[in-house]
Amino acid sequence: MKKIAKIGLLLAITGTLFTSCAADYYVADRPAEPVYVRPAAPYPGAYWVPGEWVWRSGRYTYVNGYYARPRPGRVYVRGYWHPVRHGYAWHRGYWR
Repeated sequence: MKKIAKIGLLLAITGTLFTSCAADYYVADRPAEPVYVRPAAPYPGAYWVPGEWVWRSGRYTYVNGYYARPRPGRVYVRGYWHPVRHGYAWHRGYWR
């Protein structure tokens, strides 16, 4: 049983590595972030994770931010547009 769990963990880690190395989708011009009102924090100490751009149906779509519990010893690195050969691609935010 432990061997199966180790194999599952190895496959999950490998899948994450390959997913993060996938080819970027790009746009010629960076889209403007939509303006929206951030809701009030649902509980004390809640951390606002900023909105992200995701690739859906052949284009980038903006997904609003959300509140999350802070992760002890980690900081959130906000996503950003980085230049690529044909324009710009979105680099997702993550906890570091």
